[in-house]
Amino acid sequence: MELTVRAPSLPALAADSLSQYVDAVYRIPKIDRDTEVALFARFHDDDDVDAARTLVMAHLRYVVYEAKRFVGYGLPLEDLIQQGNIGLMHSVKRFEPHRGLRLLTFAVHWIRAEITDFILKNWRLVKVATTKVQKKLFFNLRKMTSSLDQLSEQTIQDVAEELQVPTTDVREMALRMRGMDASFDASSDEDFSAPERSLVLEGADPAEVVETLDTQVHESARLESAFAVLDARSQEIIQRRWMSDTKASLAELAEDFGVSIERVRQIEQAALKKLRSLVVTD
Repeated sequence: MELTVRAPSLPALAADSLSQYVDAVYRIPKIDRDTEVALFARFHDDDDVDAARTLVMAHLRYVVYEAKRFVGYGLPLEDLIQQGNIGLMHSVKRFEPHRGLRLLTFAVHWIRAEITDFILKNWRLVKVATTKVQKKLFFNLRKMTSSLDQLSEQTIQDVAEELQVPTTDVREMALRMRGMDASFDASSDEDFSAPERSLVLEGADPAEVVETLDTQVHESARLESAFAVLDARSQEIIQRRWMSDTKASLAELAEDFGVSIERVRQIEQAALKKLRSLVVTD
């Protein structure tokens, strides 16, 4: 079985060569399930980087497809594709073929997550969406209104009710986003810049994807800060009991610290209680 995708030489992913890049990507042949399985076997068993590259190249067309759905946010399509490519590469590295899924089913979530995270990080430069409510509005306001220029009071009320947010937040977000307002309707079948095309997602709400990622990042940061508050002995006990691949027993720690097993248990419980008080928020 032939396991090498004969891909054309891809031009640089830039604004002046984007059409050539897309044409080249769509000339790369797709691969069937058997070929995909064989490529992953080479990648995992033999550390075959060429096999991984073949898998990535064969799926680049799907990154372009997903990236086009997000161009209504005013960021260059080539940048969105580049971020999606990063998500694709991450998915190839983490994919587990034995689960019976095709790579694309797994990869699409990584592609969308990288793109939506990139969008919010760039918009955060001007602090457009920093709270949970603002993120919800950011990713939904355009597709729910035909224009941001003159929102009627009824429209504001309808949006606020639908998203369950205050009307003041709807007005504020509309003002922030007016600078890049665009027609909602696509002017042609080739127009992917209109929100009608770019904001209709299948199977995943970008606001929810980014909210999940942000929550994970914030929780990790809170845990790291809380852990630093503990004394050295408590840190080591928690590290060896809860943060290591091989969990240390209370007896082992008692011997290492020269204290009783009960004392180790007390230190552990006190440390966990302190961590919970610092990390868990209402």
